[in-house]
Parts: sequence; C-alpha cells; structure tokens
Amino acid sequence: MKRLLLLLTLLLTLPARAETLLVAAASDLSYCIDELGAAFSKAVPQAQLKVSTGASGNFFAQIRHGAPFEVFLSADMDYPAQLARDGAAVAATLTPYAVGRIVLWTLDARFDVQQGMRVFDDARLTRVALANPAVAPYGRAAKAALEAAGKWPALQPKLVIGENIAQAVQFVQTGNAQIGIVSLASVVSPRLKGLGSYYLLPEAGMAPIVQGAVVTAQGRNNPLATRFVQFLSTPGARAILQRHGFGMPPTPAAPRG
Repeated sequence: MKRLLLLLTLLLTLPARAETLLVAAASDLSYCIDELGAAFSKAVPQAQLKVSTGASGNFFAQIRHGAPFEVFLSADMDYPAQLARDGAAVAATLTPYAVGRIVLWTLDARFDVQQGMRVFDDARLTRVALANPAVAPYGRAAKAALEAAGKWPALQPKLVIGENIAQAVQFVQTGNAQIGIVSLASVVSPRLKGLGSYYLLPEAGMAPIVQGAVVTAQGRNNPLATRFVQFLSTPGARAILQRHGFGMPPTPAAPRG
C-alpha cells in the first residue's frame, strides 16, 4: 500500500505533458507570433505551439489539401471563410483578430515617402517591392492602393514581387527595392523600428485589412486549437497585437433583450 501511495504521489507531481498545436500564420505576424505563443503557453502551461509563417494564400491551398495545421491565422477574412464553406475549417470558430495597415517604406534617403503616392513619380525610382497580390492579402491591398492612385500601370516594369509580406520587407532591407509597400506591423517591429522612414497610407477609400483566425478540420479534435483562437480576443493578446502595429476589429455588439 505504501508503495502504491508513493507511486500515485510521484505521478501527481510530474509536470503536465506538453501538448502541441500546429499553427499556420500570415507573414505579417512574424514579429509578434513568438510573443503571442509565449503568452498563450503561460495561460495554458501544457500548450506548445509550432508555428509556420508564410503567404495566406499558400496556406489556404495547403489546408484545403489536408495539411496538418490546426489553426490558421490569415491576413484576411476571405481565405479562412472559404475554408469554412468548403468544410476544411470549423465555421463557428471564424474570428477577426486584427486589422492591418499598409505603409510606404524606404531606407533610401533620396526618396521622401511623406509625399505619399507622388513619390512614385520620381524618375530615379526603378524598383518597388510588394507581396504577391495573388496569394498575399497585403499584396492585394497594395495593388488596390496603387490602382486607386492611378500608379499601377506605370509601375508594372518596376515591381519586385515577394512571395509574402516578409519577403517584400527583405527586398527593401537588402537594397533590392528602393521602396516597399509593406505592413505597418513590419516596420514598427522591434527588429526594424527606427530604420528608414515610412508613410502610413490613409484608410479613406481603402477596404480595411481585417485578419481572421479559424480552427481547421485537422484541429477540430484538439481543444487547444479553439482555446488559442479564443485567446486572440483576450486583453493580453490584443495588447500584444496593438503594440506591434495592428488595429483591432470592432467588438461585436451585445445582443439586445
């Protein structure tokens, strides 16, 4: 009996077994996803996040074809909503978690991005970076902004297209592009804050970049998946996102009656 009690005591005092959650996250989250993961693991000690970052459109295609990601953090609402319609995600978990903004960013002192879209008229400008509009919501937003300003056709030969927003940022960092149209979250991140200059494009006339999270079909039976999506709406998670340059989606109105 004593040996049995001792064994039970040892089992009860063992640390909880880590449980893994596989997360696919849009590249604009690259600079804050580790902090979000650490905060979630503090709230749920047994949770261990394994995160891949990349273009939302690429993750969308992979998840549709059965990739093992259990949570999808997209840079838009369309991709996760489509997964839910296709049965590749749990519709009830679809949640807006952040609002992105785009900026003009340069490390080249010859270009004054405070001019806004007029900077693209500078004859010295030969290379402009943006994320691929076909798979990256920030790339679509950049293209829409350029089209609205009447700059898109003339810039076609000058475009340097990154697979995702992180690669577009890298093009500017390495000098392969003189100006980038990138996420505000990138340029205010601790790694890049204070480098070069940026101009926040006005929101007027532009569709907001509302970003959505969803539990995938692969994550349906992992309780951590739903808990992580819910965690993104907590004050702690929202504070982290805001500190990294994201806006917050409107809080749903409480039901009447």
